[in-house]
Amino acid sequence: MELDRWKIRSAVHHFTSYTGVTLPLKLVNPLDDSALDNRNTYFRGYFDGDDRLILCQKVVYGEVELEHRYEYHPNGQLQRAGIKIFDEDSESVMLFDEDGTRIDS
Repeated sequence: MELDRWKIRSAVHHFTSYTGVTLPLKLVNPLDDSALDNRNTYFRGYFDGDDRLILCQKVVYGEVELEHRYEYHPNGQLQRAGIKIFDEDSESVMLFDEDGTRIDS
């Protein structure tokens, strides 16, 4: 999906960090838009109509450094996670079954 489509169809929120080691990331400590000018690093989260994180971007000095894109099974479990690190020009994809168990590829 193109980013513009994601922006139109989702709610955007900003956070200071995330917690946990499982996917999707759990973004914590929400920020008001007015606080972004005073931050060097923050996370931008796009959420779908079911309040699920579908796109997460780590923004450092105004540039996107890291991006996670998530897709979900109809039952709400994570189906696909795409992770892109921009300065390394690398991207990885992880797939999950309907129970949320990672599928080895």
